[in-house]
Amino acid sequence: MAAAFPRTYDEWRRCITVDCGIALTAPFIDERLRALRDPSDAHTDQFIEQYGERYLALVIEWFEHARSEPEPA
Repeated sequence: MAAAFPRTYDEWRRCITVDCGIALTAPFIDERLRALRDPSDAHTDQFIEQYGERYLALVIEWFEHARSEPEPA
């Protein structure tokens, strides 16, 4: 049975890039990091309510990791 949400970087990356078909480009990563770090962002508030602060910190870490990898061609 699949996890309800990604628990590792590789699962998260697959979810974003394969399942959702979103390229992890620098502009996309920067936009998501900006929103996830903004406590006044409504979507971030919903994310925290659903998944909690610890998972938010983990997702931010994963976006930071993705930023350090080469962009898709």
